[in-house]
Amino acid sequence: MSCDGNFMKKSGEESHPDLTKAKICQDFIRAIVAEDIASGKHGGKVVTRFPPEPNGYLHIGHAKSICLNFGIAKENAGVCHLRFDDTNPCKEEEEYVQSIQDDVRWLGFDWKDKLFFASDYFEPLYEYAVQLIKAGRAYVDSQSAEEIRIRRGTLTEAGQESPYRNRSVDENLDLFQRMRAGEFEEGQHVLRAKIDMASSNINMRDPTIFRIRKASHHRTGTRWCVYPMYDFAHSLSDAIEGITHSICTLEFENHRPLYDWFLNELKTPCHPQQIEFARMNLTYTVMSKRKLLELVTGGYVQGWNDPRMPTLSGLRRRGYPPEVIRSFCERIGVAKMEGTVDVSFLEHCLREDLNKKALRVFAVLRPLKVVITNYPEGQTEELEAVNNPEDPEAGTRRVLFSRVLYIEKDDFRENPPPKFYRLSPGQEVRLRYAYFITCQEVIKNEQGEVTELRCTYDPASKGGDSPDGRKVKATLHWVSAEHAFDAEVRLYDHLFSKPDPSETEEGQDYKSNLNPNSLEILQNCKMEASLRHAKAGAPYQFERLGYFCVDPVDSSQECPVFNRTVTLRDVWAKIEKAQKG
Repeated sequence: MSCDGNFMKKSGEESHPDLTKAKICQDFIRAIVAEDIASGKHGGKVVTRFPPEPNGYLHIGHAKSICLNFGIAKENAGVCHLRFDDTNPCKEEEEYVQSIQDDVRWLGFDWKDKLFFASDYFEPLYEYAVQLIKAGRAYVDSQSAEEIRIRRGTLTEAGQESPYRNRSVDENLDLFQRMRAGEFEEGQHVLRAKIDMASSNINMRDPTIFRIRKASHHRTGTRWCVYPMYDFAHSLSDAIEGITHSICTLEFENHRPLYDWFLNELKTPCHPQQIEFARMNLTYTVMSKRKLLELVTGGYVQGWNDPRMPTLSGLRRRGYPPEVIRSFCERIGVAKMEGTVDVSFLEHCLREDLNKKALRVFAVLRPLKVVITNYPEGQTEELEAVNNPEDPEAGTRRVLFSRVLYIEKDDFRENPPPKFYRLSPGQEVRLRYAYFITCQEVIKNEQGEVTELRCTYDPASKGGDSPDGRKVKATLHWVSAEHAFDAEVRLYDHLFSKPDPSETEEGQDYKSNLNPNSLEILQNCKMEASLRHAKAGAPYQFERLGYFCVDPVDSSQECPVFNRTVTLRDVWAKIEKAQKG
């Protein structure tokens, strides 16, 4: 099978992956690494790095890069560095640094003693820039940012050289030193590499490599007021650390000539190989950190760890186990072509995992009171319930049954439509693990709303089976009113209402596609007694309702909160069945 985005839609295709073929395979990046090891390149060593910018929280797209970089290093007895590319003090915060480390650890990866920051290299990066100036390969440009942009040219027109391009080496050295000393204001000067203003690759048209920023840095404070640009800092940080394979996403493909130019001009002892792969896009969400930040600061979501966000902290809070994220990244493969993964495949991977390990429990989210009139008052009995039919070792538990119960409101219709097999007047249903009951009377309030059902039960049907062999067409979940406790339940859905949130009407932006029903909060839901001591993050299947977990942020013993991780409906499982079909 091909590893090139087999689980993606490309160029408008609506094809679906054959899940039966899903397996980890030798992708093109691993093939390059294997060939390098065999040829003795880099002395047979493999050193990779995951280099996030600390200007936001990590999302599931970053997980693909994390799994790839740490995975390749582990597979080849190499090492993977965690390096923060912290070269823009205006957007970086210590909060982001800590959250990124937490997320990488949660995914199951350890950088051990290989934690680095680009800010560790500010001094050598400055000296590298001085080397370029002395070699006549860099100059201080005093044009405004707008003038530089205009003179840069377009994809079809060559750029124009700066009037300051031929300053003398001495003048450039003097100006650059004074830039460092803080003599100039932001935007007054920049340092540019002297390459080729007529290059067909715009990135090679004398790119800026240092600019003035009079802002406090989260690690270096105010010691610096000139900061390296990303392309310059990234390539040289890789070289300083002895990286062998610099794996990045496809948008940096056109930056590779510049990456190599810096390393060649400065004759660094290590010259890493930059390799690009397609970034992950996911339906019904956005992967731009700028847009995610806008959602947070604009109050459209409740922080970076909102369970509707594609951030790793949001997915963790929603109840995603780290092994699901790792499996998903492995199964979609490493592609050379941009594409979009259907979120239903991610949810399939999630259900596949939770189905095997989530304990089954009873919870009634929209309770309707049921009184079993012929059940003895004051009597309580214990019934045996299976914890997980997929895991025999999970055993059984005891659920309490009494005269007064709660069932779901949707499981009753006073005037049922055709083929409604759940509870209605005169209709008999099975209560899971318990008895057959029949609705005899409907109680309503002054507004005509059904508030209570009076039912009778068949004592001979204990365990949910009838000795006379009669059949019922519906089995309902329930909880004992006397033994249940109240909880808040949050029902999460896709954050956006369109698969591609960028598809908007004229004059609108992606936020116009936010799903107004992405969160529904239910109060006074009824939980079976065993859930009183549920641990934060532990997975449960609320029978017939979906998979849930205790919210690790807002939940408390006094006010427990359960998040819906995912529904029971599985689109991809149906697709796979049809393919086998």
